[in-house]
Parts: sequence; structure tokens; C-alpha cells
Amino acid sequence: MAEALAAVVPIAVGVILSPLPVAAVILMLFSPRARSNGLSFLGGWLAGLATVGALTLALASSQDVEAGGAPARWALALKLLLGAGLVFLAYRSFEKRPRQGEEPPLPEWMKAVDSFTPARALGLGALLSGVNPKNLILTVSAMAGVALAGLPAGQSVAVLIVFVLVGSVGVAAPVIYALAGGQSARDTLDGWKTWLVLHNAVVMAVVLLVLGVKVFFEGLAGLVG
Repeated sequence: MAEALAAVVPIAVGVILSPLPVAAVILMLFSPRARSNGLSFLGGWLAGLATVGALTLALASSQDVEAGGAPARWALALKLLLGAGLVFLAYRSFEKRPRQGEEPPLPEWMKAVDSFTPARALGLGALLSGVNPKNLILTVSAMAGVALAGLPAGQSVAVLIVFVLVGSVGVAAPVIYALAGGQSARDTLDGWKTWLVLHNAVVMAVVLLVLGVKVFFEGLAGLVG
């Protein structure tokens, strides 16, 4: 189990480093429904990660992920493909970075955050954590690695819980800070939001590249080893 945790925690950190979702929850904390929307977004985020992770584990556990005591080649090939997908997303993110002097445009959904209800905040949190291509690939990759480790069901679920909790720190931290810190926290969070939106593309490119290379070569090493 320790090896599985050591493998998934760096990937969960990659989920943490999602500038736009963090900026989105900060915007919600400045909206008229700050408390309810912030907590709803966090709940949706947790649910999205947990659902994708649980489905991946369930699907993988129903397949033969081992062959003769070693990981099945299809499972290793899946990791290789997921790693390649992360590297491609890194390239796309870097290409979209704002040029010097440019202000990155806010996505349309971020402009409408002030009018969100708690239900919409919940749904957005689930979409950004579970369906967003970057987080989807990271979660599937992490849970595929857990399946390859051949852990008992209870330990696999425990690793999934750790993954979800670590991957939610980036969204949970501003919510807790805003609720506990009052006006001074709001001033600090406003500065965070500006930085996160400005540097989103570059941060994402670096994170995706590092994790993509890691996952790709793990799969490659298993296939040629």
C-alpha cells in the first residue's frame, strides 16, 4: 500500500495545481452566495474526483490486470497512452499561454459566477474535477496504477480516499481560509485569483509535462522490461 500511495500522491498534487478551478472558487467566495457556493463547489469537486476514481477502480478490478504475476500488457499500454495524452495536453496548454503584455481572457462560465446558485456551483465543481480532460487523465492514471499494484479492495479504497483528499487541497484551502479569515483573507485571495488566471497556461503546461513523462515512462518500462 505504501508504494501505491507514493505513486498516486504526486499525481494528486498535479490535480491540486489547477489554477482555473482555484480561481473559480475564489470568485465564488466574492459572490452574494459566498459561503453556500464555495462549500457546494468544494463538495462537487470531491464528488467528481471520487466518482471517476471509483469507476476506474471498479472497471480495472473486473479485468485481468496481471498476467503470470506481472502487470498485463494492456494495462501498461494504457499507462503509456495516458502519459502521452498528458504530454499532448501540456503542449496545448503552453500554446495557449498569453503573450507578453496580453491579458488572458476569462472563460465565459467564470464571468457568470456571481449569478450561480449552490446547485450550479456543485455541478461546476464536479465537472471541473471529474470531466476536465487533465483531471480525468490524471485520475484514471492514478487509479490504473493502484489496480496494477494488486491491492486488496479495502486498501485500494483507502488509497483512493487519500488521492481525493490530497487532490482537493487546492480548492479546499481558499474556502477554509475565506470562511475563517474574514476581510483580510478576501484581500489576499483577490491577489491569488489574479496571479492564477494570468499564469494558468504555463503552470498547467509544466505540471502536465512532468506528470506525463513520469506516467509514459512507467508504462514504457513495464512493456520493454
